[in-house]
Amino acid sequence: MRPWRLLGWVAVIAVAGFCLYHVRTVALSIVIGLFLTALLLPPARWLRSRGLNRALSTAIVFVGGILLAAALVALLVPPTADGVTQLRSSVGKALGGLHDLAIRLGLSNQQFMARAKEYLSSQGRQIANGALAGVRTVGEIVVGAVLAVILSVYFVHGGDRLFRWLVSLAPVSARTRLTGAGTLAFWVIGRYIRGVAIVGVVDAFFIGMTLWILGVPIALPLAVLTFVGAFLPMVGAFLAGLLAAVVAFVAKGWLVALIVVAVSVAVHQIEGHVLAPQIYGKSLDLPGAVIIVAIAVGSLVAGVAGAFLAAPAASLLVNLRRASLAPPSVRG
Repeated sequence: MRPWRLLGWVAVIAVAGFCLYHVRTVALSIVIGLFLTALLLPPARWLRSRGLNRALSTAIVFVGGILLAAALVALLVPPTADGVTQLRSSVGKALGGLHDLAIRLGLSNQQFMARAKEYLSSQGRQIANGALAGVRTVGEIVVGAVLAVILSVYFVHGGDRLFRWLVSLAPVSARTRLTGAGTLAFWVIGRYIRGVAIVGVVDAFFIGMTLWILGVPIALPLAVLTFVGAFLPMVGAFLAGLLAAVVAFVAKGWLVALIVVAVSVAVHQIEGHVLAPQIYGKSLDLPGAVIIVAIAVGSLVAGVAGAFLAAPAASLLVNLRRASLAPPSVRG
């Protein structure tokens, strides 16, 4: 590729990135809508193969998804409330132990209070700004989530028609290439999301069962958090396991916490070396360093949502690059 063409592509990518950053809520909603579509389109297609029309199959899939989400929330709330109640006394004991340790080290209550007041007074403005930013972020998340769901309804109902219409706007010479790239992109997204969901269910089941057998409070919410953490490769599994170990330590002591850590490490090793390669396949296999860098870049660009979307975006870019380098016979 000539240098001036390379510079041109860099300029186009830079301008596109600048524009997407300023409309990142809408852009992220579109991407998340595509992810939801990748999960919900297969059952909708199955219903259509049984004779249902587009509208009815789409309605059944989304109503079923909403009911499933509502049932999950109803299932999570009671054990979470009971677990938090159980943790209160355990947290008090843990704080008491830390207080005794601080006294042995020569730190008094007055020193603790003075340092706490000094910190709060110096950080008061930052705490207030952080609270305002948090409210703004929650508003953006709610708006983005509603927009993503609405877009996914349209995509499941008539995404193929929309895609053909968009391709028809391109020059005739580029339509075949755009069609192939779009098909590959949706295949990568669908396989990635379904693979992560399967891996997350397996992780959540074994870690949740371990926590439940050991009597650790909020075992079910921690299992759900483990499932969510699967969508943030490597980093999410580590954070979910760390939180589970902390809760186990506070509630049951260091021995139970070590057991939780050991089970978490074993489950994630089995996932990384046995389960994930079979589910994802080589086409979505990325080196760990690439995933970590992608997550770091995504978090800097778009926060938490960018971190969650970084790994599938990296997989998509790698596969598009491989497809562009493959011979025509392989692409077809």
